[in-house]
Amino acid sequence: MNLNPPVTSWQNKRIWLIGASSGIGLALAEKLAAQKATVIVSARNRAALDAFVNKHPGCLALPLDVSQPETLTQALDTLASSIGCPDLVCYCAGHYKPLRATEYHLEEMLHHQQINVTGLLHLLDRLIPMMLEQGHGHISLISSVAGFRGLPKSLAYGPTKAALINLAECLYLDLHDRGLGISLINPGFVQTPLTAQNDFSMPGLIAPEQAAAHILAGWEKGRFHIDFPKKFTLVMRLLRILPYPLYFRLVRKITGL
Repeated sequence: MNLNPPVTSWQNKRIWLIGASSGIGLALAEKLAAQKATVIVSARNRAALDAFVNKHPGCLALPLDVSQPETLTQALDTLASSIGCPDLVCYCAGHYKPLRATEYHLEEMLHHQQINVTGLLHLLDRLIPMMLEQGHGHISLISSVAGFRGLPKSLAYGPTKAALINLAECLYLDLHDRGLGISLINPGFVQTPLTAQNDFSMPGLIAPEQAAAHILAGWEKGRFHIDFPKKFTLVMRLLRILPYPLYFRLVRKITGL
């Protein structure tokens, strides 16, 4: 069932991708620019953003750091005064470092929270009123199957992604009837600088370009929940409903941890 209005054309749509200097964000930017969208790319890496804009005239680079809320405010002010409120905003920014409770690191826990969740909350503080005033718009959050249930080495990352899943569901309930679209993206393993840190086999690993194709297809079909690759994410969804004794035993057996 489609829970958002389908997207029939990307031409001249204003799409803001936050966290677009590499990985899924950059792959999305490339595909959207190829379909004549006006793509606004944001991240800390100004050189990467400028390289994208030089390759795609008409697109816009807005460097920012989601851990510094004032840079998000400045970016929104720039957009409002130049091209207006975006039609779709995708929060692609993310931080990941494998961590277990036996190596608990408070600073790392808080840094995950700051990048993966708190930056988004500051964005929404300004973005939701802008979109409500505009009368339409779409907010898309990139979470992860790591947010479905607790996993080894995901002590810092998993809870932040679980928060995004719950947040997206709440946003949909509150904003859908006000004319806004909300979508939740839960990828499996995607080949990015973040997953390059993993020292274990990653089942169903796909390229960022494949992930971007899945996301665009989900947006175009009006889906709320976009997950991929299907075989792997189906297994993760099934694990989500297992009773705790069976779940803990199975995860330990699969991971060896």
